[in-house]
Amino acid sequence: MTRRLSAVSPASSPFFALYLARFAGGFGFITLATLLPKYIEALDPSAVTLLGVTVSAGLVIGLFTAGFTLSSGLAVVPVAWWGDRSDKRRVLLVALALGVGVYAAYPLVETSLGFIGLRLVQGVVFAGISLMALGLVGQLATGGTRANYIGKANAWAFAASIVGSLSAGVLYDRFGFGPVFTVVTAVFVVTTALVWWALPPDETVVEGFPFSDLALNRRVLTIATFRTQYAVAVTLVRTWVPIFAGVSAATGGLAYGGLAVSLTVVAEKFTNMLAQPTMGRLSDRHGRAAFVACGGACYGLVAVAVPFAPAVGATLGLPATLPLLGPLSPAFLPLVGLSGLLGVADSLREPASMALFADEGTDSGGVASSFGVRDLLWRPGSIAGPLLGGWLMTEVGMGWVFYTGGAFALTGVVSFLATLVILHGPNALSEW
Repeated sequence: MTRRLSAVSPASSPFFALYLARFAGGFGFITLATLLPKYIEALDPSAVTLLGVTVSAGLVIGLFTAGFTLSSGLAVVPVAWWGDRSDKRRVLLVALALGVGVYAAYPLVETSLGFIGLRLVQGVVFAGISLMALGLVGQLATGGTRANYIGKANAWAFAASIVGSLSAGVLYDRFGFGPVFTVVTAVFVVTTALVWWALPPDETVVEGFPFSDLALNRRVLTIATFRTQYAVAVTLVRTWVPIFAGVSAATGGLAYGGLAVSLTVVAEKFTNMLAQPTMGRLSDRHGRAAFVACGGACYGLVAVAVPFAPAVGATLGLPATLPLLGPLSPAFLPLVGLSGLLGVADSLREPASMALFADEGTDSGGVASSFGVRDLLWRPGSIAGPLLGGWLMTEVGMGWVFYTGGAFALTGVVSFLATLVILHGPNALSEW
């Protein structure tokens, strides 16, 4: 038997509490991503022997990142199932409270193994917050407003990425690790208190194992034809825009300094943050499948244009030196502009895509599991993408990373549209 949590007004405090949870999760994630090089320097990882097996220093460094990725991936199914089988509010509170402890412990870590252990727990925290917060937003919103409010929740996560990446660097340079994580821990404490106070108990109970039904859901299978390919595209492009901006000309890059590289990254996040609520609202009105297809196609076309930034800058006679940034090249402004366009393109796709998964999950009572399926569909491409990008960059050329990323986005759109028409009829593009 399934009992549903009653919908509440999207303007009420429960939604604000969930938005803040999205902010906290993203804030903690980006803080560690920003300070990861500093931890590598501070801990100076060396080879270790565990149970008679020697792990090289390079592999230890790799586990600084892979530990988070591994634990967050493994946590998806059990955490989503726990949320659907019980009270998603309670699961969210557990994840937030665990986050308080994890981030408070980071300044105290003194060994590489201790750091990897915290990263493992941090991955579980991140998965729990993401799945429960998005699941509850999708569950509390009505069908006609779902993409809009998912877009707002995502905008808070993007705001956390911008604020977190900038504040972590500034605070660390002045004060070290301690004050950085004091701020993160304080954000988690406030968020935990607000979720406990403002969010009503979730009485939804789902019998069985929702993943099995959702994995065979015709709509989910249709979206999967796009999402599995688009994951490769986004991972390639998002990862290699800063690489293209920062690496030396000898390896195909533009050799910009740290601030210039950061601006290329922030441009994409900033435009995505601003546009997502509006794009979500429009997709609620005019059809989510169309926004998924349009966003994916635009992303692919912009990605293909990225390697032409130097030619565009030279043709337009753009300045090669800018205040505060110093000498750059005429490619800088076009690259920042293209990065911003990537954010706009992805804002067309993301809230509409999330709302489609929320629709299916809410209808079946397994909204957390639906977002879990969405996460699992993304992971193969997000793992294969960087491996493919590294090979393309070194063996073929920097430009081919973006051509390949754009191609994956476009073939994903074609596959999605073909499957949509074949399985659901020609009107599905406007009906979904």
